[in-house]
Amino acid sequence: MSHNPIPPITEDDIANYLANTPDFFERHAGLLAAVQLTSPHGQRAVSLQERQAEMLREKIRGLELKAAEMIRHGQENTAIADRLQRWTRELLLTREARDLPEVITRELAGQFLVPQVAIKVWGVMPELAGEAFAQGVTDDAITFASSLFQPYCGGNPGLEAAQWLGDPAAAASLALIPLRVGAAPEAFGLLVLASGDPQRFTPDMGTDFLSRIGETASAALARLRPLASG
Repeated sequence: MSHNPIPPITEDDIANYLANTPDFFERHAGLLAAVQLTSPHGQRAVSLQERQAEMLREKIRGLELKAAEMIRHGQENTAIADRLQRWTRELLLTREARDLPEVITRELAGQFLVPQVAIKVWGVMPELAGEAFAQGVTDDAITFASSLFQPYCGGNPGLEAAQWLGDPAAAASLALIPLRVGAAPEAFGLLVLASGDPQRFTPDMGTDFLSRIGETASAALARLRPLASG
């Protein structure tokens, strides 16, 4: 007569039993002090109770670090929002349309501590065609700007837009922000932010904030363009 062997008890069986029998250690309270574990903070032996307390302390420290990081990010986001508001306010206070490109670049550099900022706008009203911001743009640069449907962030591979800066050789990283009317396929300008820090503008950084700058600048600079007929 054959007998089915009883399968051996595994660690998972023990773990499941303890997890589903919460009163086990109430009935066997002595085990909490008798079981000895190795502390992760050295080779000394600690009781199960001490080990559990250490685990809870580690968890609390981890939660405290996460909370501190969330607070820091919140403070950084608030500071960025404040700078963006101050920048936008300066645009709204600018009475002369021809002054807008200079105000946009000056305030971006000052509010956001960007070492170099440049801007070019094309297709402007005839009386503005002689302004510096409307000159010195090739067809290739115009085509490149229209090909950008989100800001470019990365190194300076010798792009024409970098030559609009005061010191192109000092531009180790760039953010190029196309200016367009709404979702129009053609750009009517390009905003260039540059830094000597190669990590300031990187390909893997988020571009939502830069896109907002582009949208606000585009709306302000619409005053430089001829009114649409019809």
